[in-house]
Amino acid sequence: MVYTAEVEHMCPLAKGAYHGPAPIPEEGKWVQVKKIEDVSGFTHGIGWCAPQQGACKLSLNVKDGIIEEALVETIGCSGMTHSAAMASEILIGKTLLEALNTDLVCDAINTAMRELFMQIVYGRTQSAYSEGGLKVGASLEDLGKNLRSQVGTMFATRKTGPRYLEMTEGYVETMAVDKDDQIIGYNCINFGKLMDALKAGKPANEAIEGARTHYGRVTAEQGMVKLIDPRKN
Repeated sequence: MVYTAEVEHMCPLAKGAYHGPAPIPEEGKWVQVKKIEDVSGFTHGIGWCAPQQGACKLSLNVKDGIIEEALVETIGCSGMTHSAAMASEILIGKTLLEALNTDLVCDAINTAMRELFMQIVYGRTQSAYSEGGLKVGASLEDLGKNLRSQVGTMFATRKTGPRYLEMTEGYVETMAVDKDDQIIGYNCINFGKLMDALKAGKPANEAIEGARTHYGRVTAEQGMVKLIDPRKN
């Protein structure tokens, strides 16, 4: 260790009591984190790229400092999905510190990793007060039975009003409108159910019919005056 001349000529003084770092909540217990393997937790975070053209929702399950599970969801530029594919391979098995200092290909994913790191090392995780934490694979529960991201896509102009394009349930076929031209419901196709039916060998028309669902008031008896195709009308 090299010291400046000023420090070399100072008289040594004893350091007082050392109480260690403040304990943080981790998986149902309080932990004084002194090294990376002391860190555990399950949490989510959002990241964005510099031009803000896309975003990443990242979910990590960290056990004893090691990333055991990663769910990478992206929205934005087309290249982000390829970046997410690479990040899913890169992240697992790394320590939290390694992942923080690894190029995760897409800036939005890098930013999400930074945000998650801060949540985890400060004890602000979803599993902070859950004894034993969450099982590896817990992030799949957020995707639902069909293992698809929860996506909503809406478009609106001042002149023509809103158009529902995609809901969590799936692809919006038609919007139900009342006599005042207000949206009162919608009909949609659940893509997850549709793909499961097609993989099972059902004819396309039958698969689509079985995947159809709706929300709100979509019949004439309920006040529906007309159905609008949001992509054409």
